[in-house]
Amino acid sequence: MERTTSAPDSAAALGLLNGFSLEMTGKDVPALEAARDVIPPGTKVNVTFLGNEDLEMRVAAARAVKEMGLIPVPHISARRLSSQDQLEEFLGRLHEVGATEHVFAVGGDPAEPEGPYPDALSIIRSGLLPEYGVHEVSIAGYPEGHPDIETDVLWRHLADKSAALQEQGLDAVILTQFAFDTDPVTTWIKAVRDRGIGTQIRVGTPGPAGIKRLLGFARRFGIGANAMIVKKYGFSLTNLMGTAGPDRFVTDLSALLAADAAAGDVRLHFYTFGGLRATAEWARGYIAAQD
Repeated sequence: MERTTSAPDSAAALGLLNGFSLEMTGKDVPALEAARDVIPPGTKVNVTFLGNEDLEMRVAAARAVKEMGLIPVPHISARRLSSQDQLEEFLGRLHEVGATEHVFAVGGDPAEPEGPYPDALSIIRSGLLPEYGVHEVSIAGYPEGHPDIETDVLWRHLADKSAALQEQGLDAVILTQFAFDTDPVTTWIKAVRDRGIGTQIRVGTPGPAGIKRLLGFARRFGIGANAMIVKKYGFSLTNLMGTAGPDRFVTDLSALLAADAAAGDVRLHFYTFGGLRATAEWARGYIAAQD
């Protein structure tokens, strides 16, 4: 897909934002409550699986999402699970609160697995997910690669996870790391489709947030953040004050996708580094501007 200089396509932008999803931590329940009036009913909200959170916090957050009329997507961090019993306890507790229909299976941060699951594929192949009411599994995508995993391994795992989910009759979503630059994203989307994977893709991008905070997360996750890339996104490394939003990224990405019919079903997933309410308000304002 080549970069276009044409005016933004409002229909394409609305298609990209339609049914956007959000991300929260287990500690963000009060923030979600404060933002619920600006989050469309039925919005998917991913609930993280961090090392400083416990079972009760994760389940409570998923339950709160469900009770607010939103769709919880709990993360299952494979390398943080110490045993099959721990996985089943988590799935069982989520099932009790009606929060297992959608999950996100991800490898997780620990350098060494804490139990029998070294990666998301091992969670999927366990066969346990359907037993607890899982219908759809999100899997990770890496348009800019992964700092610790070779690119050919990433592609092989994406294909293997997609095949394993299909074999079990489970729907799939590919959820990407967050990006500042549309070029690697669109190149990667084309590569996914060229491999015959037609799964819905949710492109991760930060909601509006402080520039220093954005750069901190970019460094942590190995995201390209050189001067040229961040200028394309909408801010400069020479002025780190203030906030930046995804306006330019979303406008450019929607125009590029509109020019490529083979891109398929692509939506947005917002990493809410600047807060749930700020992100939801931004999305509402951007959508209103396209109408």
